[in-house]
Amino acid sequence: MASTSEWQVPPAFQPRPGDYSFDVDAVLSSVVGLHSIIPPDAFSAETLGTERAGNGVLIDDGLVLTIGYLITEAEALWLHLGDGKVVEGHALGFDSESGFGLVQALGRVDLEPVPLGSSAATRVGDRVVIGGAGGRTRSVASQVVAKQEFAGYWEYLLDEAIFTYPAHPNWGGAGLISTRGELIGIGSLQMEREREGKTEHVNMIVPIDLLKPVISDIRKFGRVNRPSRPWLGMYSTEIDNRVVVVGIASRGPAARAELKAGDVILAVNGEKISSQNAFYRKLWALGPAGVDVPLTVYHEGVTFDVTLASTDRAKLLKAPRLH
Repeated sequence: MASTSEWQVPPAFQPRPGDYSFDVDAVLSSVVGLHSIIPPDAFSAETLGTERAGNGVLIDDGLVLTIGYLITEAEALWLHLGDGKVVEGHALGFDSESGFGLVQALGRVDLEPVPLGSSAATRVGDRVVIGGAGGRTRSVASQVVAKQEFAGYWEYLLDEAIFTYPAHPNWGGAGLISTRGELIGIGSLQMEREREGKTEHVNMIVPIDLLKPVISDIRKFGRVNRPSRPWLGMYSTEIDNRVVVVGIASRGPAARAELKAGDVILAVNGEKISSQNAFYRKLWALGPAGVDVPLTVYHEGVTFDVTLASTDRAKLLKAPRLH
């Protein structure tokens, strides 16, 4: 993992302590670096790689909140503190619906947890800090520019994600800090938006309110204690009001059904769809993982019906191991 001293956010974009009513340096000291190693034969290795690095935020005694893709199937994990200390961590688990992941430090972490705030109370236009490991020089003074639905190509949907500008360059697991010094979200993606004829980079943030109902289950069981959603192993995008397959996960239901990149999903269980959001909602409304999913597909001039036997994605993943 590269040293956090090797890069800095440009000074003009760094948060200035005088602009906030809380102790910026104290809060940002509880944002830590995260480095994980994933086995080469892990299911997620083909898309996410075998070495992942990002950020996490201390929210309880030794408990670090991050974005789940950084720790999925991790066999080894380290937390990098601002004073240069490195502490081994254990991936407790993650919630595939929200995208949050939890890590337990296996050594002493002498930092104050960042209190959880309310993402629902956050408004467009609010000034925020996107905290990265390394303090103010690795953090961004930003602003909430949108709160809206977000659909991800990996069978993922948030009813109301938070979007911020300017974007943090090392967004994965970064902490979204409110003007009260509270954690209101965790960084997930960097995206582009068109504004006044120019392309701008924004961060997509998972809102903290999604953590509160599931944190106890993740700490106890490594996942949320509820029926899993049906998963098809299909990567898709929305193009001109059509849901187009752009990739197929190996060993998934879509691969077994021999669906291909370029296929267009026209309907779920006979109900026409024209957006990713509608696709996911109709898919998940059919029942829990394991339910049969009837699709109508268009492929190179031919329309056909196919039924996929959905599965629980978690069954393909290596469980966290405590060393």
